[in-house]
Amino acid sequence: MLQLRDRNIAEKLLEKIKKANLKLKIMHVCGTHQDTIVKYGLDNLLRKIGIELIQGPGCPVCVTTSEEISKAILLAEKGKTIATFGDMIKVPAGKKSLEKVRADGADVKIVYSIDDAIKMAKEKEIIFLGVGFETTAPSTAVSLLKEPKNFSVLSFHRYIPPALDALLGMGEVKIDGIICPGHVSTIIGMMPYEPIAKKYKIPHVIAGFEPLDVLMAVYMIVKQIEEGRYEVENEYIRCVKKEGNLKAKEVLKEVFEPADAKWRGFPVIKQSKMKIKDKFEDFDADKIYEDLIEDMEVPPEPKGCRCGEVLRGLICPQDCPLFGRICNPSNPVGPCMVSAEGACNIEYRYKND
Repeated sequence: MLQLRDRNIAEKLLEKIKKANLKLKIMHVCGTHQDTIVKYGLDNLLRKIGIELIQGPGCPVCVTTSEEISKAILLAEKGKTIATFGDMIKVPAGKKSLEKVRADGADVKIVYSIDDAIKMAKEKEIIFLGVGFETTAPSTAVSLLKEPKNFSVLSFHRYIPPALDALLGMGEVKIDGIICPGHVSTIIGMMPYEPIAKKYKIPHVIAGFEPLDVLMAVYMIVKQIEEGRYEVENEYIRCVKKEGNLKAKEVLKEVFEPADAKWRGFPVIKQSKMKIKDKFEDFDADKIYEDLIEDMEVPPEPKGCRCGEVLRGLICPQDCPLFGRICNPSNPVGPCMVSAEGACNIEYRYKND
């Protein structure tokens, strides 16, 4: 529940947004933003005054492809030890998941940080699943700079700005404004969004994660549209600097290089994957175990699952025929129902009590 002072501010912001009398579709690309939006009913409040908020590809677990997950499953089945964060083990790839092969005897470890995985590597060979955007990738980069023994990474890390560019370029859905992810922006800053805002003439606002942060970001987008501007503005000034975190960006650049990659629900997005550089190939599981995964079969996407369309902002979770029926957090068919940052999981948790 919002405190009285915050409620008063929220009401004033909502009144100003309503007064603008605009019909807008605003996309954000952050699971934490979605959690705030649904938990506090901001989606319903804003919809009543003409603003539709939709979640784009802001869940790193959700955009990881079946091919990538299948690599991890295959290596686990071949006797390798996989270390991963908890959300990843339930993501299905065909009829399998890391959780299912673990139940069959594969060695799959759940860790809370990459440091936990490196500690395990003192006892045995560990393959760590590097999942996440610019927020989590620096910890992977720093770890590889230390050259840990018996340790390698399957890099599923991705860059957010190329995905935004690709999504807007596809033109499948008219988007009037972008709420940029707060966590990612603490690392990359404001400047990577500027060419995108200029190219598509769409306002971008970096926002924090409190309800008032989201409402203020919406209001800032409304103001830009009223004034005919399409700039990158920073609502999250308490944490995000224009230049971002220079040290974190430096270690990312030292360890990773951009490469073309598929995202779930998308065609290949150019320069969107963080590929481990050749000088760190001794820690690149894709290269180390190339012979084990070269003939891997990629399973088809689950029949009826529409996670790809949810990730592109084309449909709401409830539009998927599997939502809340066959697919739920206890029995997820697609990754958007698995991850705590997935739109389907969030929608189910708060609206299906």
